[in-house]
Amino acid sequence: MADSAIRSWWNTHQLHKSDRNDSNTMEDEEELAGRRQCKLISLHLDNILSVNLSQTLRTRQLLIDFHGGRPILSLRAPLDLVNFPSISCPRWPIECEVISDIIHHIEWDPPEPEPFYQHTGHERTPMPLGEKRAKVVYCIDHATKRPYFTCSRVRGSKGPIKSATSYENQTDFPLEFESRFESGNLQKAVQVGVYDYELTLRTDMYTRKHTQWFYFRVRNMKAGVTYRFTIINLMKSNSLYSHGMRPLLYSERANEKGVGWQRAGSNIRHYRNCNQDNDSDTIALYSLTWTLQFPHDSDTCYLAHCYPYTYSHLQCYLRRISSNSAVASYCTLRVLCHSLAGNAVYVVTITSRGDGGVAGRTKKAVVVTARVHPGETNGSWMMEGFLDFLLGDSEDAQLLRDTFVFKVVPMLNPDGVIVGNYRCSLAGRDLNRNYKTSLKDSFPCVWHTRNMVERLMAETDVFLYCDFHGHNRKNNVFMYGCNNRGDASLKLHERVFPLMMSKNASNKFSFKSCKFRVQRSKEGTGRIAMWRLGIKNSYTMEATFGGSTLGDRRGTHFTTRDLKSLGFYFCDTLLDYCDPDPTKVRFLPDCFIVLGRLTSHLDHFVKICFESRLLLYQFTSLSPPKKSPVKKKKKRLRSRKQRNRLRPERVKSNTKPKVLPSGTKDIVRD
Repeated sequence: MADSAIRSWWNTHQLHKSDRNDSNTMEDEEELAGRRQCKLISLHLDNILSVNLSQTLRTRQLLIDFHGGRPILSLRAPLDLVNFPSISCPRWPIECEVISDIIHHIEWDPPEPEPFYQHTGHERTPMPLGEKRAKVVYCIDHATKRPYFTCSRVRGSKGPIKSATSYENQTDFPLEFESRFESGNLQKAVQVGVYDYELTLRTDMYTRKHTQWFYFRVRNMKAGVTYRFTIINLMKSNSLYSHGMRPLLYSERANEKGVGWQRAGSNIRHYRNCNQDNDSDTIALYSLTWTLQFPHDSDTCYLAHCYPYTYSHLQCYLRRISSNSAVASYCTLRVLCHSLAGNAVYVVTITSRGDGGVAGRTKKAVVVTARVHPGETNGSWMMEGFLDFLLGDSEDAQLLRDTFVFKVVPMLNPDGVIVGNYRCSLAGRDLNRNYKTSLKDSFPCVWHTRNMVERLMAETDVFLYCDFHGHNRKNNVFMYGCNNRGDASLKLHERVFPLMMSKNASNKFSFKSCKFRVQRSKEGTGRIAMWRLGIKNSYTMEATFGGSTLGDRRGTHFTTRDLKSLGFYFCDTLLDYCDPDPTKVRFLPDCFIVLGRLTSHLDHFVKICFESRLLLYQFTSLSPPKKSPVKKKKKRLRSRKQRNRLRPERVKSNTKPKVLPSGTKDIVRD
């Protein structure tokens, strides 16, 4: 129908054009006036025909223009690509009770790096008492009344918010807990002593595991009193809390003085629960205990595993950049898809818009994603630093936008972030194991991300893919890549970018911690799935929940500024890795020749290239000089009959092997 309508429109246009040409055969004195009249008639007819064509096709998105007398058809861009509400209204599963309080934390960095906790070896292991011998002061519904996700709504449950606190005796002065807010996680609090509390975390929704992320509010405290908190249902056997990491504390009274999140806590210990049997059928649980003194009486404080970064925080950030007219000239914000709960998954496209769009199609693409694991909030802080740099007005940012098309998905798992999960989506599955899925409706976020990359690869070369993560058992920042075994030169590709990153961020990024493996158990990860599609530079960048063990930052925690700086360093390394200075291209043939000879000395070679500033321009797009390979004949072990067949003179001579004295090995000599 569309083809016939366009064909009919074109024939009509040609007929009117012929009529207008005939009208131009007037006398010379009337020629100018005739041309003006014909032009007006032409524009009027074009408008009428365009409207008729749009009505025929039943669309208002079709635009018709002319170039060289021929029609050019295009789609009209929507007026508002993303319409953010004035107040963020994330959608929750209907099982979830959500308080109406709006939680907001200021961004702040301590004047000096905060040191790791120094273990004394005398940290006490409290004996668990449980509910029977203690008092439950806070308990919320497990929010898994149904075995799977059914539906969602803004602000969760329709019913009134139930009280989650229980006080039998007001003279006990217990702490007041709350976690029913965005990204919060605390299931239960049991008072086992006057100032001691056992805490139970909620598992990821619709699962029975993944207890690691905690984030809750505390009120009604006394200043100067030592409180003890013990989380009793952690599921990881190892933790950075055993290596000096401290929990985070946020005080609203301190907030009034401009102070935000701070590391706090003493007597920190992570250990296996002592009341558990060694039965292989039961899941081993671990505990984290620490003591804490609150700075103010009757304050409102928050405790967290890492610096929170909520879905609402992301929406505020995206609203701010999308309302900036200067940024809008090279940044486009769209909705990639919607999650299971109906929350928008955003994709940001960043590139300079060239004349005619030809240059834009020839640019290579870079794809960056974050927060596929909702509890790894450090990934979002790195992402914000990355976007801050890329959307800035510096010459380096302009150069990156001129060189690449950036496709950025800043939060892949908004549902998990909203409900306070650590690892899974509302499907109860780890999205970073399902990039190969064909179940679009069950895993829409990763399905649409992979589909976006496939369509992008059909248009241009995807130069690099990186997914930002957090790591709970190792310090520093590092990368996981894929090992290209086929060609010796390809094997070097995946190691160059991380090594250069370690030179740019030498006191935060550890190249020694990087690994380059393709494991069968990780085939469903974004890193390997994108590598299988043909992206040679495919990485996961892991940022610790703790801090650094390198250089002048050794033994100190990371702040939000440190995490953001990793986004800056990522852009800086991308510039170094793909420096578009054409004078450097002439060094490449010699570099590749040397590179082939120094395969076993990769670190040393790249260090030389980096420090001498012989930085490779579009490294992956170039191939090493081709030489006819000289294949070495493989030596094969042959049997005695085969050897005799090849040497018939030996059979004729009828020589026998010498018999050596007993106690020596038999040796057959030709």
